Amino acid sequence: MKLSDNKATLSFSNGKASVELPVYEGSMGPDVIDIRKLYGQTGMFTYDPGFLSTAACQSAITYIDGDKGELLYRGYPIEQLATQCDFLETCYLLLYGELPNAQQKAEFDQRVTRHTMVNEQMQFFLRGFRRDAHPMAILTGLVGGLSAFYHDSTDINNAEHREIAAIRLIAKMPTLVAMAYKYGIGAPYMYPQNELSYAGNFLRMMFGNPCEEYRVNPVLERAMDRIFILHADHEQNASTSTVRLCGSSGTNPFAAIAAGVACLWGPAHGGANEACLNMLEDIQRMGGVAKVGEFMEKVKDKNSGVRLMGFGHRVYKNYDPRAKLMQETCNEVLAELGLENDPLFALAKKLEQIALEDDYFVQRKLYPNVDFYSGIVQRAIGIPVNLFTGIFALARTVGWIAQLNEMIADPEYKIGRPRQLFVGHTPRNVKPLKERG
Repeated sequence: MKLSDNKATLSFSNGKASVELPVYEGSMGPDVIDIRKLYGQTGMFTYDPGFLSTAACQSAITYIDGDKGELLYRGYPIEQLATQCDFLETCYLLLYGELPNAQQKAEFDQRVTRHTMVNEQMQFFLRGFRRDAHPMAILTGLVGGLSAFYHDSTDINNAEHREIAAIRLIAKMPTLVAMAYKYGIGAPYMYPQNELSYAGNFLRMMFGNPCEEYRVNPVLERAMDRIFILHADHEQNASTSTVRLCGSSGTNPFAAIAAGVACLWGPAHGGANEACLNMLEDIQRMGGVAKVGEFMEKVKDKNSGVRLMGFGHRVYKNYDPRAKLMQETCNEVLAELGLENDPLFALAKKLEQIALEDDYFVQRKLYPNVDFYSGIVQRAIGIPVNLFTGIFALARTVGWIAQLNEMIADPEYKIGRPRQLFVGHTPRNVKPLKERG
């Protein structure tokens, strides 16, 4: 970051001396006011619930312009990466800062492929869970449990350990997600097959069985790969901030990523596409397409308590660029599988049409987001709704690791320690038990 000639002056109406604060410029986006010395100079904190106006770090990985609907990984537009690169190229970019050349890509692909197996003991770990456990509960345990098996890559302050852990996590997440799915349905696990692509291997582990050869459908393979790319990183969101905060204590990379998985589980974050599909199924039970108009009127009524899931975004105040790409993929997958006229998908299309045409939603910029379309695509492929967030965690793992690596390598990083505005009791004395009312 670059120190700006501009400075911010904080003045007080009670006569206290004003304070001059430095301003830093990033390569893109808003400038930041450096308040690191604020408490020492004034004895005061800033108050920013949800950190909506606070830059907690400097980062060179992902840039979002919510007003323009722009998303860049290391400077590259998401639209170009999703159409011209595969997921492992995107992983390389996020981890190392540049897209790989042909030799680097071949070497990186081979490194990831060699680590797709998980320790056989993980199967016994899985058996401790109920069959009907939510896949995210299982994944949180499995990812954290990796640190018990790979002691040679648990030192977060060792760059080589972090790189080995990154490769292992990227490689093993598809295996763990597929194992969680197979365990839930009582089906045998499928070992990885190294000659397949990253997405193709995942589809085979999910839907193949030992009785017959599984043939990867290239349309579904491409759709899965695109889902992974679009979800690979998204700046300082809740789960990424969790990984950074957890990692700032010096815990091992597997534990930090497990914390990210747990945070992602929430319906306001990674669980949004699951909540979106559940909403569509609720409308279908109400009467399907014929009831969409009635449902949307309830959404407009603040007193109804009905929420529209899969539309709008905390950051994007324009069309989510990922949603446009996912919409194309959605149409390709539905056409490939002959599901264009499936009742639930027809319902989704009607919902989309109303949201894009109705002034109420247009004025509030409630455009369909990536969760809306990715949920439809995953359901069409055959992925159960309760596994959607697991797919998200699989894809986001590389972003979490890249952010964690960046933080550890930053000489200015410190253990996270947010402050508070205390509104509780002032000091008071404990009364004897018999005198308490």
